[in-house]
Amino acid sequence: MPTTSGDDQARSAILANYRSQHRAMIEGRTDVLDDLLTDQFTATHITGYQQPKAEWLAQIRSGDFTYHDIEEKNVSISVDGNTATLVGRAAVTVTIGGSKGTWNLESTMEYVQQDGKWKVARSRSRTS
Repeated sequence: MPTTSGDDQARSAILANYRSQHRAMIEGRTDVLDDLLTDQFTATHITGYQQPKAEWLAQIRSGDFTYHDIEEKNVSISVDGNTATLVGRAAVTVTIGGSKGTWNLESTMEYVQQDGKWKVARSRSRTS
């Protein structure tokens, strides 16, 4: 099925959200992240732990999670009406609980459209 211009606009908006998340994570801008994620957002980490939005943002604010660099490798986006899935691969350098490391991650992010904006509802990451 051919791509519609609406799908192209959605893909552009979703990619902008994804890249804004990365910038906000590196800058520690939890206010920006709060706006890019749904209120019900959860992040499932490589350990399998499913973390609520408020807890993750609090860990960024406290410095328990400090993101240093996120090097985007590739991204694919599929749009289905008011929902979409982004699969992104990136090298993520982060300090967690005082230990710094770089992980090659594949993250699958489920997006929903709310009030005319694309926001992330769920994120699942695994090592790649």
